[in-house]
Amino acid sequence: MSSNEASLISPAQAAEAQATLIDVRSEKSRIEFGTIAAAIVVDKSDVQTEFGAQNRDRSEPIVVFCGSVKGSGPVVDELKELGYTNVSHIDGGYPAWKEQGLPTVS
Repeated sequence: MSSNEASLISPAQAAEAQATLIDVRSEKSRIEFGTIAAAIVVDKSDVQTEFGAQNRDRSEPIVVFCGSVKGSGPVVDELKELGYTNVSHIDGGYPAWKEQGLPTVS
């Protein structure tokens, strides 16, 4: 099992988590399909800039989502390489969240 598979959580677990939600989908996807209200939008190419700051708590829980785990997996890996210890991503990505009827915003 890869570290990405080990860090997958269900949409319901993500909704219950007291975690920072990070949306790494494209702007086009967010406009077309909406997003999760509390999510922070971070471009995949800006993860180092946004989360590499020395003053961040590396143990803070973070849940990353994209359109699929193929999109969020590399971001999870990058955050782990930056020293974050409590990082996961949503199994099935944003589409799974939406399919389960969890709250979204346009």
